[in-house]
Amino acid sequence: MSADNAAAENEGATVGHGALVARLFALAKPCCAVQFDHMTQDPIHDVPAGIEQLLEIMRRLRDPEGGCPWDIEQDFATISPYTIEEAYEVDDAIARGDMEDLKSELGDLLFQSVFQAQIAADKGLFDFHDVAQTIAAKMISRHPHVFGDESNQKSPEQQTVDWEKEKAKERARRGETRVLDGVAMGLPALMRAQKLQKRAARVGFDWPDASHVLDKIREEAAELEEARDTLTQAEVFEEFGDLLFVVVNLGRHLGVDAEEALRACNAKFTRRFNAVEDALAARGKAPQDSDLAEMDALWDQAKEAEKRAKT
Repeated sequence: MSADNAAAENEGATVGHGALVARLFALAKPCCAVQFDHMTQDPIHDVPAGIEQLLEIMRRLRDPEGGCPWDIEQDFATISPYTIEEAYEVDDAIARGDMEDLKSELGDLLFQSVFQAQIAADKGLFDFHDVAQTIAAKMISRHPHVFGDESNQKSPEQQTVDWEKEKAKERARRGETRVLDGVAMGLPALMRAQKLQKRAARVGFDWPDASHVLDKIREEAAELEEARDTLTQAEVFEEFGDLLFVVVNLGRHLGVDAEEALRACNAKFTRRFNAVEDALAARGKAPQDSDLAEMDALWDQAKEAEKRAKT
């Protein structure tokens, strides 16, 4: 080991965590991007495919002089639905186990990040490298047991506790001091409900066990039944939301992710209804040519067939 390296190692033993983050970025900065000569090379065709090529593609698509009219007119709000859609398509590829499609969908999702970052760059806010540096700094900060001087001999449970503590510090730095601050509004409703309940539970606002939640479900179901017959549609809407919220809470107490459970149920319904449709087709019928009694019987057959397949 050279004297310089030895000195650096000794200094690293005493450096604080924040200084470590800064040092890692300082070391990484020279190689954070592929270098090319704009005078002699075309970054679209002459540079090996990779992130710099993708960034240049996006820059040209948004170029007011020669870009794509559709891409030029987009803003954060108009692109956001596509970003969400691509995230779901990534999840779908994972659920189907299609790794080739996953590779493609991850690229689509990455392109959404590049697109949003280019919009920001056009407005003078930040660029893609700022985005990458921000998430890198966040990961380093949240993993002091890997990148800092804390021990990595921790259980996954303790690491989760530490992770939540670090996230709480980040929220405080952003001025998010309330218990429920920072739970994203744009999350799917079931997922957001579960996160809100989890946050509230951390400060003791929670039922002691699942039996109390089941009692609350019965209460909310009775209120909904009453609302159906006597209240306005707006009140029925509210009571139905209350019931859904408590059902999500039951799932949390049972260790069940409500979003995943409903997604699995959707898949099961689709699978069984397809079986009903196939059985009808074998009889020369379409669903609209059948009736509830026939389709219900075929549904039961599909259900029994699934049970037999599991045994």
